[in-house]
Amino acid sequence: MFDHTPDMAKKRAELAPHKIAFETDERTWTFKEINAAADALATGLLNTGLNAGDKLAMLSLNRVEFFISLFACQKSGLILAPLNWRQPQTELIEVLSSVGATAIIFDQENADVGRAIAENMSLHAIALDDSSTSDISYEELLQSDPIVHSKTDSSAPWYLLFTSGTTGLPKAVIYTAQMAWANTMNISHAMGLSEQDRSANFLPLFHTGGINLYTLSLFLLGGTSIILPRFDPNVIFELIQKGKINQLFAVPAIFQAFSLHKDVDDVDWTTVGMGCGGAPLPEPLIRFFADRGAMICNGFGMTETGASGFLMDRATAKEKIGSVGRPMLLMDIRLAGVEENQLGEGEIQLRGPSITPGYFENLEATQSLFTEDGWMCSGDVGRRDEDGYYFIVDRIKDMYISGGENVYPAEIERILAQHPDILEAAVIGIPDEKWGEVGAAYLLPRPDATVDISTLSAWCRERMAPYKIPKHFDVISEFPRTAAGKIRKTELRKQ
Repeated sequence: MFDHTPDMAKKRAELAPHKIAFETDERTWTFKEINAAADALATGLLNTGLNAGDKLAMLSLNRVEFFISLFACQKSGLILAPLNWRQPQTELIEVLSSVGATAIIFDQENADVGRAIAENMSLHAIALDDSSTSDISYEELLQSDPIVHSKTDSSAPWYLLFTSGTTGLPKAVIYTAQMAWANTMNISHAMGLSEQDRSANFLPLFHTGGINLYTLSLFLLGGTSIILPRFDPNVIFELIQKGKINQLFAVPAIFQAFSLHKDVDDVDWTTVGMGCGGAPLPEPLIRFFADRGAMICNGFGMTETGASGFLMDRATAKEKIGSVGRPMLLMDIRLAGVEENQLGEGEIQLRGPSITPGYFENLEATQSLFTEDGWMCSGDVGRRDEDGYYFIVDRIKDMYISGGENVYPAEIERILAQHPDILEAAVIGIPDEKWGEVGAAYLLPRPDATVDISTLSAWCRERMAPYKIPKHFDVISEFPRTAAGKIRKTELRKQ
């Protein structure tokens, strides 16, 4: 499927040259302007001495130049490697060393770190803003005379995304043009996206959500994205109130921030379609927005699936709260150990054209990602109901055994999140002499609320089996999180 695909930026420029692709506070960019800039940058990078297959690192907040660089890599055969600007310099060097690089692009906010990485790894340093901090000026590269670039190999590595790393050193997930087209078909079908839609880009661009939900897909469809440097709820509220966006994808932590904002009820949430992924979406949060006439379509995907997987449909979202929906258009799903179309629980395994071919130069990890017959292992336990809707039970690695009983922390977390004083909960298994393992619950209180730990065991006893009740409760002020908003349980286990 998609053995060879058109140059994405070129094709959009041909189809709608004067339509707006991106907007910022400073200016708008048409599809024609994006393609011209990507053409020039591709030439400039190759003239600098970079060659097809070289890795081009990028350390920057969200900006249009990221997508120009992304399309330039597609045209030139370079491989973009976006870096997490939240990580310290030492970690970034370790991550980038795992794949190698020839050059690094950085913005003003990350100039010191970007320059230090370039010096440490002997990379070409390319500054987006202040050229005095680099060997090469990004603006000068954009002045290069464009040349005709070769047809896109849809299966070749296009960019690398590092897994969120809740355990160990992140691995570099390969992304290809085929994955982008397949994800676009999946997302557009599930959410009804079209060239008429407008969305905001604020999820970080070193994460698949920032690129693929929905910005790259919307670009391929001919829609418009407003690029924001980072998340700001006030800006998002204003965009919705002024009718400047009608589609929005975010992680649960962002919807949580919306719900706690003082101006949340000044926004007409019925005017925007909302999708969510990256972490479980608590039931109270779904009901909060449902009470305001809006349904958040909860979904499930992974960096390794190209962001595709499952997505709930609006019509059934309120009826099946907690479900991640049904498999997307180009995604096959099976539950390990469960007969096809039968009820039961098992590891979710996926197959489809949006799934990565593997981890960059990491054969061992790639082989462990797939079954012998080619299905990708998610590491998540799921169940299917009689209507074909799926529910995530928990991560296999998070399950613990207490007194011989399997305990899934996600189930307990969902129940604890219904407590009136608890905003969010995370449960882990810890050693216990009597039971083998017991639960330890970490609790984030709601604003202006106080969690009375002494009453929680009795409260839980009315809502769950005794062996599921956490033996330890601890109130904390914030959770350690990944870029996708997932709680880093490995950090909690160290406490």
